[in-house]
Amino acid sequence: MCQMMKFLLTFLTMLNLFYFSSISTTLAANIEEGEKIFNANCAACHAGGNNVIMPSKTLKIEDLDSYGMSNITAITTQVTNGKNAMPSFQGRLNSEEIDNVANYVLSQSKAGWGDED
Repeated sequence: MCQMMKFLLTFLTMLNLFYFSSISTTLAANIEEGEKIFNANCAACHAGGNNVIMPSKTLKIEDLDSYGMSNITAITTQVTNGKNAMPSFQGRLNSEEIDNVANYVLSQSKAGWGDED
């Protein structure tokens, strides 16, 4: 009985390691896809995290924080539904693409958009 428990524990540990290591790879791929989607659909107005239509409402973390937009749910909602001058991307992008671009935007805002000012 003790050998069986050791085997089961070892098996579950290895399964856990495999599962969590594959998650980080998936997230990196999502960010890369998000960057492509951003460049194709968003960069015309938001290059470098800026906003050419409403310059005070950038995608920089300080502005996102001040407007309650510094989380994936809020960014996803904004991209999906649009707001004010920003159009809705529902119908143009699928939910996975919207999630990827939201993750890219949040990661770049936290990283300072390459400190492009």
